[in-house]
This record gives sequence, C-alpha cells and structure tokens, in this order.
Amino acid sequence: MTASLARTPCTVVTGFLGAGKTTMIRHILENAGGRRLALIVNEFGDVGIDGEILKGCGVEACPEENIIELANGCLCCTVADDFVPALDKILAMEPKVDHIIIETSGLALPKPLVQAFQWPSVKSRVTVDGVVAVVDGPALAAGKVASDMDALAAQRAADSTLDHDDPVEEVFEDQVACADLVILSKSDLMNADAAGKAKSLIDEHLSRAVKVVPTAQGRVDPSVLLGLGLAVEDDIENRKTHHDDELDHEHDDFDSFIVELPNVTDADQLAGRISAAAESENVLRMKGFIQIEGKPMRLLVQAVGPRVNHYYDRAWTSADDRRSRLVVIGLRGLDRAKVERILLG
Repeated sequence: MTASLARTPCTVVTGFLGAGKTTMIRHILENAGGRRLALIVNEFGDVGIDGEILKGCGVEACPEENIIELANGCLCCTVADDFVPALDKILAMEPKVDHIIIETSGLALPKPLVQAFQWPSVKSRVTVDGVVAVVDGPALAAGKVASDMDALAAQRAADSTLDHDDPVEEVFEDQVACADLVILSKSDLMNADAAGKAKSLIDEHLSRAVKVVPTAQGRVDPSVLLGLGLAVEDDIENRKTHHDDELDHEHDDFDSFIVELPNVTDADQLAGRISAAAESENVLRMKGFIQIEGKPMRLLVQAVGPRVNHYYDRAWTSADDRRSRLVVIGLRGLDRAKVERILLG
C-alpha cells in the first residue's frame, strides 16, 4: 500500500550528542532508494545547526521544505505543543511522503514520544516503524555513554522545558530499552576488544532480541532501518524504563546566548579564539555557521569545550542569512561579556 492509503511510517532516531545521529541520517537521505522522506529535527537554541547540516544534503528524496526543525525544547517534554503541528504539516505535503524520520535531541526519552502515537488523532494517520538508538562505540568501550559528558550537560542547559534531570546513564538505558535496533557508531575507531566491550555493555540493557549493527561514518543501508513495520506504539508499554512510574522531574538552569561575529577573515584564528573562550570561561558547547571573507563556502563550526571542529560544508546561497553567529552554551553564571570579548578578539 502507498503512504496515501495507509498510515505513514515513522522512524524515531535517538542517541546522545556526538553519537553520530546526524551523520547517519544524512547518509539515509542521500541513499533513500526511491522513498520520499520527511524529517523532524529536534534541537535546542535559536540557530538550528543540525537541521541546516541536513538541509545541505540537497537530495531530491528529502527536499529542504520536507525538513522541519523543532527548537523549542526536548521533544519528549513538549510533544503536545510541537510534535503534532509538525506532523500535521508533513502529512499535508504534496506529493505525499513515504516515510518520516524523527531525530530526537540527545537527552530525549523515546518512550513519551512513542506514547504520543497512541493518541487517536495521531494513531489513525501514522505508526512508529521502529526506534533506533545510536550509540558512541569508542565512548562506550571506555566506560562512558558519550564522548564528552560536559557536552550533555550543555545540551540540558539549553532547554528550560526539560522535565527530566536524570543521570545520563539512566537516559542511555532508557534509550536502549526502547530501541528496536542499536547502531554502534564509529566502529572504524575500535579494535576487536573495544568493540566487544561496547557490545557487552549494550547487551546488559537489552531485555529483548535487538540487533546491534556496527557502522563507520554513518554508513548503514537504509533498508536496515526503514520498513521494519513494528507498530511500536502498540508495544511500548512492554518496554520498561526508569521513568515508567514518575510523573514529574526537575531541571537545572544553565545559560545560553548567541554571539554575532563581524568580519571573520581566518577560520583557524577563529577556532583558536573559540578554544580560548571555552578554556577561560564556563563554556561547554559552541556551534554555528560563519562567513569567512573572500570565501564562497559556508564554514560550519562545532566545539565541545576547548575542542573545535570546523570545515566548509557547502556554498552560500542567495537565500542564506550570511550573518556569522555562534550559539554559546555554558554553566550558570557564564559571563557573556567576557566570552564575547574573547571571541571578537
């Protein structure tokens, strides 16, 4: 049956910051095999970096108008306010989409989102094809759930709507407990012993027969992820998590703001200033798009603490806002004036 005659399948992709969700999803969009896809990206802050990276794919299977960014908080905590309107918009598109991919924020709990698919207004139109958890292999092999725990704190900091303030290990366990498929990312960075250790830690939290698929650089055949046909919303109550009996949670208060950078002429010098600002102040995370004078390409900058990664991701277009802006996220009491002074040189 076609998407117009049946409920549209949705794949929920969960996993911590840096696990490789966006890289994997971009690979899926570029290798859709004839499917017409739509994408909901859940990200914090006023500048949607992950969404822009995915929009930069420029593939016919998922045109830019089929990518919807939700930047108003953790999707599992704001599902009624944000998810349903986004779903309505996608289902009204012509031509009809064949499959919807939902990339949750790193700290989102899959279960509350999947439970929303039980609502009568939702269940009649869409179904959860499967839940996919992306896990950082090298980090897990080292005994951590993510490569940079401070970055997870920063992500929590950016979201004032977050209703769950739990140890990240519990969030990891909840993500894996709800998964129908686990993607063990960055397998090319692990030897056999490390890969075995990571797989063993995943297996400890799997109560069902769930496959663990090793991947490198996000390359996974879309047929492995899409078309599972599991109708997860009908089985979600059998997936036990830490939050099944909890009605409410508290959240911490962190600081975040946007810095505009005029007249950037050297990418490496900017990276040095970003690193210096993170070292000097309580900065946990910075990300943004930068216009380098004399360069036709857009510079993508992502920093976790003092570690800065930057590269030209695509050419600027006439529709782009070419202002150079960085989202800065840090601990409470972050001194904006000092950070701006360092970044502006």
